[in-house]
Amino acid sequence: MTEWDIKKLQILRTLAERGTVTATARALLMTPSAVSQQLSNLAKQVGVPLLEAHGRRVRLTGAARLLLVHADAVLAQLERADAELAAYAKGEAGEVRVGAFSTAVPALVVPAVRALRVAHPGITVRVREAEAGAAYELLAAGDVDLALSLAAQAPRGRDGRFTRVTLLADPLDVALPLDHPLARADALRLADLADEPWIFGGSGPWSEITRAACEAAGFVPEQAHSAAGWEAILAMVGAGMGVALVPRMAGAFGRGGVVMRELAERPHRHVVAAVRRGAEGSPTVSHVLAALRGVTSP
Repeated sequence: MTEWDIKKLQILRTLAERGTVTATARALLMTPSAVSQQLSNLAKQVGVPLLEAHGRRVRLTGAARLLLVHADAVLAQLERADAELAAYAKGEAGEVRVGAFSTAVPALVVPAVRALRVAHPGITVRVREAEAGAAYELLAAGDVDLALSLAAQAPRGRDGRFTRVTLLADPLDVALPLDHPLARADALRLADLADEPWIFGGSGPWSEITRAACEAAGFVPEQAHSAAGWEAILAMVGAGMGVALVPRMAGAFGRGGVVMRELAERPHRHVVAAVRRGAEGSPTVSHVLAALRGVTSP
């Protein structure tokens, strides 16, 4: 029977995610030669080639992809073992590292932390602000225990490494200058703003969400200005430089000269909490999830 080495399986999983030996070594704080040596040893243990040359890079063989299916199951089972050990210790004390995108920190995480201080004072939450698209990378790397992201940012295809819980559907409102002709129009629709200059990020989830919402309304938005922060976006809207789609959770960043209008289409984005599969049974993680659900419940 093959003697399995969990570290080698984790190296193979990281290579599948990162694509190159160099990137894998950087992520795992190893040297490229050490990564290559470990993978070579794993191939000898299982008796089949795991890598094949592809130009200057390497790619996984069919055998390696098959092995990863079982590796994911093994790693998930180890997460469950950790969760059960934590449950044995009652899970009323410990640290949970939470990664969250900018608008989720004040709107969801901070109220949840306040609730936890009352219900479970022994649990410490350590917050790391990160882009929604980075949530699954942080989880896979073990840098956070729970991450808040957007459903649109989930890994493509079926990915058995994570468990996701939908927290809420966050409505998308349109920000208009206070003196805009449509600022007080009845039943405002996105199509009414087809000829307006738009303000949104040059890339990333919010750019994708804005473009998708506008295209669903029948037009391609003209990007007049690019910004990533809500304060900058709303400042430009207030100055009459354009209009913008803004998640209602970002309402705390509102400023003078801007009116927020609900749209007839009621577009929204789904906010999700994600954990590594098997870790959802951890009592401390469960308590944090329950606190987040409490914040988002009607």
